[in-house]
Amino acid sequence: MITIVDHPLIKHKLTLLRDKNTNGKDFRQLVREIATILAYEASRDFSIEDIKIETPFKKINSKVLSGKKVAVVAILRAGLGMVDGVLDLFPNARIGHFGLYRDPETLVPVEYYVKYLDNLGRRNILVVDPMLATGGTGIHAVKLLKKRGAKKISYLSILASKKGIEMLDKAHPDISIFSAGVDPSLNKDGFIVPGLGDAGDRLFGTKG
Repeated sequence: MITIVDHPLIKHKLTLLRDKNTNGKDFRQLVREIATILAYEASRDFSIEDIKIETPFKKINSKVLSGKKVAVVAILRAGLGMVDGVLDLFPNARIGHFGLYRDPETLVPVEYYVKYLDNLGRRNILVVDPMLATGGTGIHAVKLLKKRGAKKISYLSILASKKGIEMLDKAHPDISIFSAGVDPSLNKDGFIVPGLGDAGDRLFGTKG
């Protein structure tokens, strides 16, 4: 399932994020805010159950989240910028880290660090990665999670290419993909165009 979050607020924030004149502080805040909106949309189908509580006036049955616990898996390094935005909604979520980078020559994902969470099959997993470009990193990350038993996976990207979404959906049609926007093309280096530049560099103030 592919969901493009078509909301005026997220369009506004994405425009500011794209602007090359947006400074690092504002860029980080915008990434966090958009991540929160994406996580909100991704949680629409989370299961709920009734519990008994007492308001200041009477006892009632009321709804709470039930079943699977939430886990966040950050694709390093840029995915770190989205983690706090998800935690704003799910402060008790567990956090895993996948170190994957795209080889500049082959554009194939290279794995350099993986820190799994336990009981992946019993969790609602939100993979966070600001840029879904070629789709290679996303495909590899989801494959790793499935090998460890993950079943309920949502992939959250702030900006995706048309190719990236198509490739990830083709490789893993059983996961949910959420993005704030889709751009038509990639350049020769595998960056999304018009895009927003290198998300990691803009988040952390680095180059190259």
